[in-house]
Amino acid sequence: MFMLRKPVTLPGLLISSLLLSACSAPTTETSEPSAAQPAAANSLALSPVSAQIDSEYWRLLPENSPAERAAANSAGLWLVDAKGDTVAHLPGRFASLDLRSSQDGMILASVTTGIEQPLLVHYDSRQQRFSEPLRLPPSPYKIESLCLYRDDANNLLLFTIGEEGLGDQWLVAGQTRLLDQAQHVRRLSLPPQSEFCAVDDDRHLLYVSEENVGIWAYGAHPEAELSREPVDLLQPFGSIKGAAGALSVSQGTLLATDPKARQLHVYQPADQGWSSLPAQALADMDEPEWLSSRTTTNGLQLLLIDDADGALYQAQLNDLPTPAAAQAVLPVLLPQVSTEPVPSVGDAADDPAIWLHPEQPERSRILGTDKRAGLAVYDLDGQQLQFLPSGRLNNVDVRPGFSVDAELVDLAVASNRDHNSLHLFAIDRDSGELSELGQIETPLDEIYGLCMSKSPTGDIYAITNDKDGRFLQYRLSASAGQVHGALVRQFKLDSQPEGCVADDQRQRLFIGEEDVAVWALDARADASTELHKVIGVGGQVQADIEGLALYQHPDHPYLVISSQGNDSYVVLDAEPPYALRGAFRIGLNAELGIDGASETDGLEVTSSNLGGPWSQGLLVVQDGRKRMPENNQNYKYVPWQAVTELLKLP
Repeated sequence: MFMLRKPVTLPGLLISSLLLSACSAPTTETSEPSAAQPAAANSLALSPVSAQIDSEYWRLLPENSPAERAAANSAGLWLVDAKGDTVAHLPGRFASLDLRSSQDGMILASVTTGIEQPLLVHYDSRQQRFSEPLRLPPSPYKIESLCLYRDDANNLLLFTIGEEGLGDQWLVAGQTRLLDQAQHVRRLSLPPQSEFCAVDDDRHLLYVSEENVGIWAYGAHPEAELSREPVDLLQPFGSIKGAAGALSVSQGTLLATDPKARQLHVYQPADQGWSSLPAQALADMDEPEWLSSRTTTNGLQLLLIDDADGALYQAQLNDLPTPAAAQAVLPVLLPQVSTEPVPSVGDAADDPAIWLHPEQPERSRILGTDKRAGLAVYDLDGQQLQFLPSGRLNNVDVRPGFSVDAELVDLAVASNRDHNSLHLFAIDRDSGELSELGQIETPLDEIYGLCMSKSPTGDIYAITNDKDGRFLQYRLSASAGQVHGALVRQFKLDSQPEGCVADDQRQRLFIGEEDVAVWALDARADASTELHKVIGVGGQVQADIEGLALYQHPDHPYLVISSQGNDSYVVLDAEPPYALRGAFRIGLNAELGIDGASETDGLEVTSSNLGGPWSQGLLVVQDGRKRMPENNQNYKYVPWQAVTELLKLP
């Protein structure tokens, strides 16, 4: 999942030791006595390890690897066996170290000292050699620690943690290999005393230790918001006696050293927060600092370094409780196109619509609202062709065949929050160029969502809503250079709606009540407004329910829902009993250098053949967090064929 449970949004440099006096205790579950008054630590049995290499940066390799341990020092990167003999060596001057397994070996990450340049290298276990390194740009800050993260699309990303609360996330490898050039994903704002990090790939959590404050958990996914929650804090607010030190994660269990109190803390994710297991005393060490772990048959094997004399120790934690299972991972589809960003900063992009060229489908257009400034028009390659600065337009929809003084145009309508009006645009059926037709006033106080429908007789309707739950349905017309809207029907939900979509073929209207459900009713102007529940919040659909879209298949129409609460997209049959077909997320496309999509407001889909990758249709979604590089919000395109294949749709 892309978001933390109960996220705490905090500016990175806000928390300090002084402010901690106003903080509540961390959400850490403990048995008696509590985390603030921990039980006496058990003494962990440590065994000295013979090391022929002098290093303060060691990593245990996964079992069945070509070596036992890896190390980084001023002479290079090293792979050594259980006796400490060298298996492989890459010369250089390195500090810090992390690694992940690959299909044919492993990928190691370190930092070239002096110039603070992160470096990644692949070790091929079959050929027993290192690849040419992938070098990132030199860091503008001193890198204290780095850690790798493999996301749910099997991309490999690198976190660098630096002085004064600086940090970055980089995409460094796709599903099969290191990239030719790393791509910057996002800048991180972290605590000023951050020194160590570790990542739980399964739970998409980045752990960071702030020496004099405690241990924090952040969302590690590229699409995660920059929020955090405490795992544990220093006494009296938590169970850490001296300092938050080195971190390591294995199969959901988080290990952390306290170098001042000479203790090892053990945490496991729980249903709410973290469970703190009894601390382990590190009595044989003067200053336990660096830490590495790996999973074994009975538990966890540990490797620790005494920072006082560089001595290396190993230990075993057996019979650990099973941590709470990570949430089920939804399958991931990859975007094929990313549009140019909308002009406005902040939460600006909102809702797309698809205009179909009547004769040349490859010349079709994507309309996307900038709810701070106007309406953007994109081609199928994501290039902006036109921008109409028409005000705060929230939602937009399109229908063909609208008569304006005997001239036939296609019609786009948007909800205008500046004037609580319907804003009408003509679309030239040859060029696809938009021009303003005018506005229709409504009695709504806060106009919000909007969709359109077309009757079997050719009448075009705009259905719009207010944040208070009111819906108004207008029949649209134009004559003598003026646009007109006749109010033909109104109804109300109990709470805030936004997204809606009409199935013109079956004259069915779907509306979303953000925190409650998706409802269906008759779309005809003179029909009953009785609501029928399609799907409620809970399970696959997590509030807010945002955009709704209809894939108009003659035999199997599908309803697509933006489930904003878990950054996913849910597909249902668009006919009773509205069977659930599945859900997916849109992740980072490393090969094309396109970030994923999250916090999606509006979306749209077409079943028309637009050529190329869009031969079975096109899904367009708003992206609430533009990454790689960070920029204003935009829209992402996904081939509907990928949805069909993933969910095995008939």
